[in-house]
Amino acid sequence: MSFPSQHHSVCPLDCPDTCSLDVSVDNGKIIRVRGSEANPFTAGVICSKVSKYYPGFVHGSQRLTTPLRRTGPKGSGQFEPIDWSEALDLIYARVSQVITQYGAHAVAPLNYSGPHGMLAGGSMDRRFFNRLGATEMQRDPLCAGIWGEAYGSLYGAVPGMSPELVVHSKLVVIWGNNTAVSNLHFHRLLKTARENGAKVVVVDPRETKIATQADLHLALMPGTDVVLALAVAALLEADGAIDRRFAAEHVKGLEAYLDNARAWTPERAAEVCGLAADDIREFARWYGALSPAALSVGIGVERNRNGGSGVRAALALPALAGKFGVPGGGIIGQSSKAFPKRGDALTGAHLRREPVREINILDVPLWVTEPRDDTPLRALINYNHNAVAVHPDQNRLRQALSHPDLFMLGIDVELNDTLRYADVILPACTHFEHADLYGAYGQPYLQYSDAVIPPVGEALPNTEIFRLLAARFGFGEPEFRESDEELMACALDWQHPHLQGTTLADLKAGKVQEMRSADAPLMLFANVFPKTPSGKVELWSDALAEHYRLPLPVYQAPEDEGLVLLTPASSGRTNSTFGSDPANRTVQTLQMHPDDAAARQLSDGQYVRVSNALGAVLLKLQISTHVRPGVVSCDKGAWLDASETGQSCNALIPAIKADLGGGACYHDARVEVVAHVA
Repeated sequence: MSFPSQHHSVCPLDCPDTCSLDVSVDNGKIIRVRGSEANPFTAGVICSKVSKYYPGFVHGSQRLTTPLRRTGPKGSGQFEPIDWSEALDLIYARVSQVITQYGAHAVAPLNYSGPHGMLAGGSMDRRFFNRLGATEMQRDPLCAGIWGEAYGSLYGAVPGMSPELVVHSKLVVIWGNNTAVSNLHFHRLLKTARENGAKVVVVDPRETKIATQADLHLALMPGTDVVLALAVAALLEADGAIDRRFAAEHVKGLEAYLDNARAWTPERAAEVCGLAADDIREFARWYGALSPAALSVGIGVERNRNGGSGVRAALALPALAGKFGVPGGGIIGQSSKAFPKRGDALTGAHLRREPVREINILDVPLWVTEPRDDTPLRALINYNHNAVAVHPDQNRLRQALSHPDLFMLGIDVELNDTLRYADVILPACTHFEHADLYGAYGQPYLQYSDAVIPPVGEALPNTEIFRLLAARFGFGEPEFRESDEELMACALDWQHPHLQGTTLADLKAGKVQEMRSADAPLMLFANVFPKTPSGKVELWSDALAEHYRLPLPVYQAPEDEGLVLLTPASSGRTNSTFGSDPANRTVQTLQMHPDDAAARQLSDGQYVRVSNALGAVLLKLQISTHVRPGVVSCDKGAWLDASETGQSCNALIPAIKADLGGGACYHDARVEVVAHVA
């Protein structure tokens, strides 16, 4: 009788926490996934979706185990097995044909952040596209690009405060971060902070779990964050709570910023935000008076036309009130900047032989059907990304992927909605089947994970798949012969002081390394300082003035009418990962406030049609005070078969772009909701 073996691993999903895992394996199959104590931040706790769904994700019916060739219409999901040699020959022939006719710029990756391992997320694949001369895809507009540009305009490419320091805070502001669903281990630290006497303010249109526990919940209208933050800035000035000494040394553009903010009185801001003016005053009083004060601005706040301005205005508050430089004070975020990555070395930027075209990933449909120059996109390589389930204006993307002249290669673990449009599919390994390095964007610990099971079927790691593609395309450079071990060796600056002398061998032996200074965790204005052109917090940004004519945050009123559709993170999926599980393939729920339901004569539990000019989705209504009036909410990441209309809520999201970074405006969707008539 054999007993299951136990193995260390790391969760690679698009989540700030990057949990350490203990994996039970029996006869080459994963039978159980639990939390591990290896990472002090995650400390043996993992979310229910990872513990529940992972064995089925690795070994379930949707798992791809052999190369496939499409035999039916695009989108039909009809394929036949072929061997690797035939698949590589077919890919080479079709992509070469495109390059001969249009040039290498007609080829592009269509990828995002399925796995967050440094190798699987972007290493040998990027080398392949750089050597090929393919169009470079700007991926950040899909998610955190707006947030990152807003933060960078103020502070530069530096990390904020370690989240573990929040236990020292006397005030914690949670701005658009559903900690119980999307930041689980920070949620646990918040509990400790509250037990230590900290007040908690939550800014969120929805009454999340942390909002129910907060001392003050500001349920503002989506897209009005900039108004609230500017009004608070003006109140800080009126209350004498601006730290003039800090500003004189460390802030650029204070007077111009305050002059911009003064127009937003509490009463005017309350009218726009849908809040009580006294609540705005209370927030400003607490923020001015209580120190240390920590601010966590979630990824998602920025997904509207005012997104960059909203994030900038919120992140400016600690600089205005001088909240930096002490444990528990400042901004919690940008942990990814703490890891000394060597991006150009890992991705082979030097392999480019000439300048490449760059396009916004949101514009893929346009470049397929209505190109802006003489080189349309005619070959896409889709990997680490279920684009159909994730992109705005879903139906337009599906039309583009159905284009008769487009060749698409799909590389993934499961046969998802996007791969149904592929001409050839290659089976990829899960992270349980290969080694990788893991940083994080919500905590400062570097981790290593080895394979815990052999590759399932004929699946291969991303790195090996792109080595095979490089070989088939005749790329003879030594960079394409480097092993995964060699890729890891060049992924980081191993001499950087944040690593404290830790080596790759140390990590492989089980060490988990915190990124820190010699004597303390990383903190802005204690051992980390702005990396802006001026070396200061730039409330006035010359760079944003040049690129966007937006040196200061501004508010744009909405142009459309209707209920605002929010598509927040799901407790059952990570983006669209685990969307194939039967529990996630039932009709999705739409939350609506009782006042909005009564105005439409709708009842709890009935099926409703949610629509706008872009599409329609059938959902099940849940009447709830957890959303504010004027807002409806449906979790993101559902696959197409979760609605009888064959569309998800992404079909309703416009393809407009935010004020910074060309980012997606997921939360600018306006919809109407009516009873479904069978």
